[in-house]
Amino acid sequence: MTDVRPRPGRRPPARTFRFKPVGVVRSPYRNPQDLPPPVFASPRFFEHVLGEIVIFDEFAPAVADLEGFSHLIVIFAFHRACGFKLKTVPPGETRPRGIFATRSPHRPNPLGMSVVRLLGRDGPVLRVAGLDMIDGTPVLDIKPYTRRDRKSRIRTGWVTTRPAKAR
Repeated sequence: MTDVRPRPGRRPPARTFRFKPVGVVRSPYRNPQDLPPPVFASPRFFEHVLGEIVIFDEFAPAVADLEGFSHLIVIFAFHRACGFKLKTVPPGETRPRGIFATRSPHRPNPLGMSVVRLLGRDGPVLRVAGLDMIDGTPVLDIKPYTRRDRKSRIRTGWVTTRPAKAR
């Protein structure tokens, strides 16, 4: 494994990474503005949002054996994000936070990660619940959610659980 840490007084070599999407999201949300702002959605709102992840034909064999997993980690590109910020004020908050302490799409590298529930598979089409992505989102990778991904001592920093607004 190559040590990519810069030597004192030197910068690391510039690198360009190219990703090829393995599939695409089919979601009821067509635009980012269609997603409810987190401050208005209950903490479990997205659990009930149904959709599909359509795996491209050349990668179809890669979905073999996913049926045994209840949840998947989806790595995707924020393909509609323009530019990035180093700080942002999250919805419902009053003070700016470092972009790496938020889930904002306006990141130096516009990558997102979500955990979805796998409802079933029809060939290269994964039926899922828990979508918080818009239609057409490029999927870069999928990983099974395993016991090692569940940590009992997770701290959530500045994020607190808010009660859902009364209806």
